[in-house]
Amino acid sequence: MAMCLAGCASTQAKAPVQPHKRDLTKGSYYTVKKGDTLYAIGFRSGHGYKRLAAWNKIPPPYKVYQRQKIKLFPGVRSKKTPNKKKINKKTSSISINNKKVLRLYWQWPVQGKLVKSFYRTGNKGIDIAGYVGKKIRAAESGIVVYSGSGLVGYGNLLIVKHNYLYLSAYAHNRRLLVKEGQKVQKGQVLAEMGVGADAKPALHFEIRKNGKSVNPINYLPK
Repeated sequence: MAMCLAGCASTQAKAPVQPHKRDLTKGSYYTVKKGDTLYAIGFRSGHGYKRLAAWNKIPPPYKVYQRQKIKLFPGVRSKKTPNKKKINKKTSSISINNKKVLRLYWQWPVQGKLVKSFYRTGNKGIDIAGYVGKKIRAAESGIVVYSGSGLVGYGNLLIVKHNYLYLSAYAHNRRLLVKEGQKVQKGQVLAEMGVGADAKPALHFEIRKNGKSVNPINYLPK
């Protein structure tokens, strides 16, 4: 979806924004800016990258380019876009098949007290308390598709793509330790915990299925 993924355009918020805030929920189109990715745009719009790829006929590995017009809703006529010479044709080397989708074994990204449930965050993930600098680990193996601070309300954010169906997001980090395009293993340290939306040390963690936020508690071990 942004999570966008090396070199994302920064956005400055005038006031604190909740982690579940989305800024691309209105309008028919979005114009791609420098550093944007389809994963990020899908995440910000709430539709997910797969729907946007289908609506805009963008094939894998879902590369977008500056000034490209992205249709945010189905049924909207596509607009002409500038010359495609700027498209980066480098593809991801990660290989995942349908059987892998059914065999994801999640782990907690960090050990700590659950301070906000899925329902308290507006059905947009959970918040786990800790201390500044605590190690944040990959909940499953995958590839980093976003590493940056360009999404308002998420601070330093990482998004990991596990397969064509699932993504996980790790927000409000003090420091990001992996880069976009990097393969990561389950349990690998990805970042250091920072201060969350409530001005207290916490990790905001999301799992997304087909771009839609699902309750992580239903996937994580008890």
